[in-house]
Amino acid sequence: MAPKDKEEILKEFRETLVKQDLIRDGDTIGTDDDTLLRFLRARHFNLKQSTIMWKNCQHWRKTVEGVGIDELYRQIDPFDYPERELVFDCWPLYFHKVDKKGRPLNFHHFGGINLNKLQKNMSLERFWRTVLVNCEALTREVLPAAAEAAGRPIGGTFVVVDLAGFGISQFWQMKDFARSSFQVSQDYFPETMAQLAIVNAPMGFSTIWNVMKPWLAKETVAKVAIYGSDYRKALLELIDEDALPASLGGKCTCNGMGGCMKSNAGPWMHERKQRREAWLKGERETMAILPGELHGGVKVGKQENTAGKDEVATPSEQHSADAKQEASSEEAQATSSADTTKETAPADAPTETPSSSEPSPESGSTSETSSLATPASEASHAEPAPAGEPMSKEASVEEVYQHHPDTRVVQTGDLHSEPAALAG
Repeated sequence: MAPKDKEEILKEFRETLVKQDLIRDGDTIGTDDDTLLRFLRARHFNLKQSTIMWKNCQHWRKTVEGVGIDELYRQIDPFDYPERELVFDCWPLYFHKVDKKGRPLNFHHFGGINLNKLQKNMSLERFWRTVLVNCEALTREVLPAAAEAAGRPIGGTFVVVDLAGFGISQFWQMKDFARSSFQVSQDYFPETMAQLAIVNAPMGFSTIWNVMKPWLAKETVAKVAIYGSDYRKALLELIDEDALPASLGGKCTCNGMGGCMKSNAGPWMHERKQRREAWLKGERETMAILPGELHGGVKVGKQENTAGKDEVATPSEQHSADAKQEASSEEAQATSSADTTKETAPADAPTETPSSSEPSPESGSTSETSSLATPASEASHAEPAPAGEPMSKEASVEEVYQHHPDTRVVQTGDLHSEPAALAG
């Protein structure tokens, strides 16, 4: 029997979800073919496992934090909540413009992490909820806006992690939190990170990286490139100077907008206040920018959203169009795969068991391998983790303790209400 092509699997996946009542018109998880393809790619187009992943995700979306992600998104605006200044001071992370491919840029400055200070003014439970709505903002608002601005599907974000000023003491503060965040991203927002660059990696970062790799799916690890202080040229190959913050070697300062970190600059901010108000009042069904809104006013009332997240698209002609897009994506993947042999991060790291109500295989991603190379021969680049059998989480953490006994400090406070589930 000839193997099924991806268009046929996609069609069967949608039919399976409809039959099991796992997808409905208006679901905020996203009901378009691009969303379904993300789950299929995360499970290597295994229909059974993709269905399990989708079911677990829908359950999580309905129950997370006891209220569900939709209600949480109503309660907390990821771009405007009372503690945002404090959060940016203690854990700077933000969306800022797009790269040359039209992908949203997501910056993290780990050197600024200070959870001890954060806990004095804000509970970690509350902080965790702001992280969850930030994750939701990517698929609900940021990616749809980037796609509308680019005039083509944009399936993932380019993450840049700045380690300037980052040390082992800060890593020990944030390790549990970071691990839970990675788990949520892989299990419930799969295939949304297209590329990740770690810059300003300090001496000895290989020890920390060796602890972190087991938290990530092997396909995610394959997208990671690690740089020391000479990252600027590599970033500017992918990001325009006007989009790269000046603090990272670009020309953007977002002058008059509070600086790059607090500006929220990007197409997702177009008439956002009006869109959110209309959505909260029930005057529109989605927060996402609708076709034509980037160059016009906010639309209210029921809209035909063929490019958005909130309608179940079933016509055969849309399957045909998405098949063409998928073929184009596969060609791009084949082109970029030639660079994978240059990457510092090997693709054989062990994976976490997804946090869900039913067992499912490793979380992962197979799209858009990183084109940022990190040759081990260049002295300025951080050294990769040693080759060989990967250590267990317990062993890798214990190694950090042995090398840095002063960091054996128990962090206070619960990160969120479901630590056991998220830890896998």
